[in-house]
Amino acid sequence: MLNEFADKARKKMDDTMNSLKRDLDSISTGRANPALLDTIRVEVYGALMPISQVGSVSVPEATILTIQVWDRENVRAVEKAITNANLGFNPRVDGMTMHISIPKLSEERRRDLVKLAKKYGEDKKVAARNVRRDALDDFKKREKEFGKDQIHSFNEIVQKITDEFVKKIDDAVLVKEKDLMKV
Repeated sequence: MLNEFADKARKKMDDTMNSLKRDLDSISTGRANPALLDTIRVEVYGALMPISQVGSVSVPEATILTIQVWDRENVRAVEKAITNANLGFNPRVDGMTMHISIPKLSEERRRDLVKLAKKYGEDKKVAARNVRRDALDDFKKREKEFGKDQIHSFNEIVQKITDEFVKKIDDAVLVKEKDLMKV
């Protein structure tokens, strides 16, 4: 029964790690990466859709993204969504294809992005600790079934899982920081 509760907490912390990965991938390092566009939503067909659902994103060169929009009607909407996202990208339209040059990052901008990455990391550490707290609360509600010894054991198990994920979060942020500070 302890493992069941621990597995549930681990799954939620895995979800938190996946969320951090998406957040960190959305931070530009000055190199082209299709994940840079993942947060952008395009208003087409009366709904907001990710760019990947209205066109193909590719990386023909290290600092260029191209988007091959599938429907000519959506080209302007995609261009508008990219411009309005305030990521510093200015798409150049060529028929149904868009070319986005990824600008070089200044030292100041790199430092700002490192701060953003660290903020994402701190937010996810708080989320992991909240998962720990919720798991302990759920387990304690069933104290009559388990007893105080098992609650103490579960507390130790969940704390180890939390420590493991906090370390993974710190490591992921450190990797992103090193990537950002490369010249």
